[in-house]
Formats: sequence, structure tokens, C-alpha cells
Amino acid sequence: MYIQAALAFFASLVTVLAATPLVIKLAVRIGAVDKPNERKVHQKLMPRLGGLAIFIGAIASYFAGGLYEQKVTAITVGAIMIVALGMLDDKYELSAKVKFAGQIIVGCLIVYSGLKVDLLTIPYIGDFELGLWSYPITVFWIVAFTNAINLIDGLDGLSAGISAIGIITIAIMAALAGKVLIFTLCAILLGSIIGFLFYNFHPAKIFMGDTGALFLGYSISILSLLGLYKSVTLFSFIVPVIILGVPVFDTTFAIIRRIANKRPISSPDKSHLHHRLLALGFSHRKTVLAIYAFGILFGICALLLSESTLWGTIFILFGLLIVTEVIAEIIGLVHVRYKPFLTIYKKMTGKTILREK
Repeated sequence: MYIQAALAFFASLVTVLAATPLVIKLAVRIGAVDKPNERKVHQKLMPRLGGLAIFIGAIASYFAGGLYEQKVTAITVGAIMIVALGMLDDKYELSAKVKFAGQIIVGCLIVYSGLKVDLLTIPYIGDFELGLWSYPITVFWIVAFTNAINLIDGLDGLSAGISAIGIITIAIMAALAGKVLIFTLCAILLGSIIGFLFYNFHPAKIFMGDTGALFLGYSISILSLLGLYKSVTLFSFIVPVIILGVPVFDTTFAIIRRIANKRPISSPDKSHLHHRLLALGFSHRKTVLAIYAFGILFGICALLLSESTLWGTIFILFGLLIVTEVIAEIIGLVHVRYKPFLTIYKKMTGKTILREK
């Protein structure tokens, strides 16, 4: 198990290290570049086809790791389709409707192959066959996760690093459960991501673009489905969501922020997690590293949840909610004056978590 996974890891790592400079040249030549604007942090044209290098690394290790012997045809075809969709978007900037339709088609392909959750177990209540609901639920799961990584693709190395943390969490779970296929797939993706980070960490030479963000989101959705395959308990269904806690956290508070400020939910702004940390004086690298630490917190919680009792799960989730709310208030993720929890804490204790400025 571990030798095969190690070969897969190093094959993808070396391949991406060698392929990325070529992809940079290709992206510039075909015009797949990211232009700076008022919402973006970078100040110059950047090639954004980096996900192609990640995918090339994954394909190389697909053979090095012996996965061609596994029955993963539908998963592989789905990955190719997602990468093609991402490449088209990086070059032509497709509309949201076109990208969504493409993701729906990929989700349907995976469901048609038989990879879906059929049974939901609710503690103290019993088992429920999802029946026809298993199809839309699984498709929604794939589409939601596929887009999750794209939501935090705002700083050099941020999406790649958060993806790596999530995949490491899944790899640990797979190793503990003895799930060889999932562990090997994680090793492949980790090798590709680490190789790409050599070029993507600040100051970046290339962005992963939608090609990379969609591919990694899709890959994490498949890994989580393989772990949940057929039967799932209510709380274990939450674990993959916690693994991707950073984009879930950022998106949730973005929705709250826009509702509180009476703005359309879809309207863009510069108050996301990384924007707020930069505004507080964090450097580019320190902002990314701080969000990595946040991602590690979610990963640890996911690991604890996967091995916890019912009451332990409730305690962990409640504690995580409090921690995320406090962090959101400290950095002003909704508004600099939005501090309900900190205000209650001050009234009860007479103390402040942060010094008043």
C-alpha cells in the first residue's frame, strides 16, 4: 500500500516540477492570463493554466501508481471533462451557466457509474433509503465541492495549500480505515499540489486558474464520496464539509455580510477572509499561512469527528462554531462593528479578547 502510494507521490511531484515551466509558456502563448483589477491582489498579468500541470502530474502517477488496474474509468473521464472545462474558462472566461451545466453533466456521469450514497443513518432514529433522492444529492455534492476551492482562489498558494491540507486529512482517514485506493489517490494529488506550490507560492509565477481549482474540488468530492460510498451516518456526512471548512466559512460569512449590508448575495466585494487579514496588516505570506493554520484546525476537527461518539461530535461542532464566530468578529468579516459574541463576553466578564483600538 505505502510503496505504491510513495511511487505515485514522487511521480506526480517530479512531473509537475518539470511540466509547470512548459505550462507557463503555453498559457502566455495562448493568452490564458489573469488580468489585474480593483478586486485582485496581483498587479501584473499572470498565466493561469497551472491546473494543467497538476493534472499532467496526476496522469503520470496514475500509471506509476498502478491505478490503471483499478475500475476508475468514470472518475477518470469526469476528471478529463472537468479539466477541459477549466481550460476553456481560463482561456475564454465562460459564463457561470456554461460552467454549471458542464459540472452537472460530470456529476451525472459519476452517478450513472454507480458511485452514489444510497443509505443515510440518523442516530437513535434509524436507516433511511434515499432512493431517487440519492441521484440529485450526489450530483449536488460533486458540483458544490467542485466549486469550493475556486471560492478561495485569491492569493498565491492559498487554494493549493488548503486543498493539500484537506487531502492530507482524507489520506489519514483512509490509512486508518485501510482504504488503499483512496490513500493512493490522495498521494497522487498531494505530489502534484506540492510540486505546483514551488511555482505558485508567493511570489507566484503562475496561478492554477479554474483548471486547477475545479480539478482539485472535483477530486476532493470524489475522494469523499469513495469514503462515504453507499452508506453514511448523518454526522459522517458532515466530515467532508468540515474538511473544506475554510471556503465554507468564508462563503457563509460573505452571504451574512451581504445580507447585513443589504447588498445582493452575488455581488463581489473585498471583505473576504484574505482581504480582511491583509487589511489588518498581515503580509501576503503571513495571510496565506494564517489561513493554512485555520485549515489545519478544520482538518483536526474532521479527524476527531470521524472517530467521535455522538455527544463528542455535538461538542466538537458546537466548539467549532464558537471559534469560527469569534475569528469572524475579530477580523471584521461581516463588519468592523459586528461583534455580538465579543460584546456578550465583555458584558459577562468585564474583559475584552482584543484591546480596543
